[in-house]
Amino acid sequence: MEIKRIKLLEFSYLSHFSFSQLRIFIFILFFLSSCEKDITIHLKDSQAQLVVEATIENGKPPIVFLSSSLDYFSQITTEILAQSFVHNAKVIVSDSSTSVQLKEYATPVDTSGNLVYYYTVDSLNSTNFTGSLNHSYSLRIEVNSKVYNSQTTIPPLAKKIDSIWWKQAPDNPDTNKIVVEAKVTDPPGLGNYIRYFTSENNGPFFPGLNSVFDDQIVDGTTYNVDVDKGVNRNEKIDLNNYAFFERGDSVIVKFCNIDKATYDFWRTMEYNYQSIGNPFSTPTTVISNISNNALGYFGGYAAQYVSLRIPK
Repeated sequence: MEIKRIKLLEFSYLSHFSFSQLRIFIFILFFLSSCEKDITIHLKDSQAQLVVEATIENGKPPIVFLSSSLDYFSQITTEILAQSFVHNAKVIVSDSSTSVQLKEYATPVDTSGNLVYYYTVDSLNSTNFTGSLNHSYSLRIEVNSKVYNSQTTIPPLAKKIDSIWWKQAPDNPDTNKIVVEAKVTDPPGLGNYIRYFTSENNGPFFPGLNSVFDDQIVDGTTYNVDVDKGVNRNEKIDLNNYAFFERGDSVIVKFCNIDKATYDFWRTMEYNYQSIGNPFSTPTTVISNISNNALGYFGGYAAQYVSLRIPK
């Protein structure tokens, strides 16, 4: 890739210049503004890395998505995304007593026949391997002669939603907009991390725009908090209205206790996601818990589901 014609100009405050100095400064500024230099930058193609999104939830089997990373400046098309999935990997999830090799499946994601590939327990296998509260799990992936490992924990369901309710969005002329609030109890002792999702009208669960929180401020307290509607990051987000539900919605809040590694991954991931395009943001490395320089994470979720019906 070539990047050409970079103009460099530096401006200073003029308030302390004398008239003669100002004329000289303007002349120099005019001279510099007419100078151009062609600069060619050759960007090396980065080697593709394994991208892992693996989860295990209490009462549910593990699910693992594997794909290859794409170059930052590469064109993104449906075909390229479909080709990025990693097939025929050996994926093993274990707890303290049992190991199970996962099987690859495909499911359509739209009416055009596009497929998403994932690994989970073999439906024909009699082994019922599901997540349990307060248990630890390991993940082993073998693909292209490389081995990747990770560990996670499904913590106890210690931090919970006590109740949820709705109210009309304050200071909003649209009376159809609704805010959902929750009463949450945090147990004493730091280190209770949570991630939440919402579903409306039996749709898919989407995480909040800011979906992870620690208990640095709320440790050992019961408090009320707004529950913003989850967002689909594949679509354009209206920052003025994304958080509201609407009258007539059926809402399910998925409130999950997570371990610190899962919290750190999503904390850094969401910061980077929200700062894209902001030249004043501080660069932050997304913290992965997968070995061998893979990207992504393996996370355990202790999930509580709470429902709410908002009348019309």
